[in-house]
Amino acid sequence: MAFTSEQLEVPVIQARTPSLGKLISTFAVLFKLRIVVLLLFAAWGGAMLASGGRPSAPAMLLLTVTGALAAGGSGALNQVLERDQDTLMRRTKRRPLATGEVQPFWAALAGVGSVALAVGLALIAGNLALAFFLALGAMIYIGVYTLWLKPRTLLNVVIGGAAGSAAVLSGSAAVGHWADPGALLLAMLLFTWSPSHFWSLALVYRKDYARASFPMLPVVMERRRAVIWTLVHMAATGAIGLLLATHESLGLLYLIPIAAATLWLARDSIRLLVVHSHEDEKHESQQAMILFKASNIYLALVLLAVCVATLI
Repeated sequence: MAFTSEQLEVPVIQARTPSLGKLISTFAVLFKLRIVVLLLFAAWGGAMLASGGRPSAPAMLLLTVTGALAAGGSGALNQVLERDQDTLMRRTKRRPLATGEVQPFWAALAGVGSVALAVGLALIAGNLALAFFLALGAMIYIGVYTLWLKPRTLLNVVIGGAAGSAAVLSGSAAVGHWADPGALLLAMLLFTWSPSHFWSLALVYRKDYARASFPMLPVVMERRRAVIWTLVHMAATGAIGLLLATHESLGLLYLIPIAAATLWLARDSIRLLVVHSHEDEKHESQQAMILFKASNIYLALVLLAVCVATLI
């Protein structure tokens, strides 16, 4: 049987080059850029409080670059370590490591490199306190929270919240006053905010966390107790947010908007308890998601008010 030259040609398979938009999207998810922005905002708040609203431009530039590198690198390493569990959860199954879009080796290399570069730049700049808090935040998030606590105990996000506190203290360290009372109080706010924030999300995704064998509070505790503990931490967050107004750099310019925001957060918190009392799991999940989003907005408003009030 004879073959023509056209029949003998081997088809060429062309590999698709990802679009720029897809690459940016993958990068944003891998390095958890939304969390990076929030942590940078927290670090700026610590810097503004510790400097009385007058941080130097070089200090803020160093804080922004090193903070973004450390937070982004930690986010990538978190996904490397949790890639198998991410495939089991609706919320995370499309992450680039869970889908195989990014290989674990390269993500781990990028994560370690980013954290190491952040700490190295702080050391080169001669700011040992900044280097310490950058490293501490990464160690708490990766070693203490992701590896040790999250798979083992419902206290995971309680202690893991210290990673957010380290971000605030990296800001105060960047301007040379890491132990400023206002920065310490803001760090405490981040510590109490984290459990209420993540537990409200876990109320929505209880089945996901159970499937991935993560002992989040709403998974291992009766739902009513989980709701109450979420609201206790939310109340502590609001109280500390109001207490921040006593800092000499803040005052009424900070207090007025945050008092209103705290009342709004309290309203959504009470609504969760009311909805729960009706034993309607669907509406409870909807209200828990509303509270989760409200907690995000509340923290952003506190940090924004800190920056604006200290500047003015």
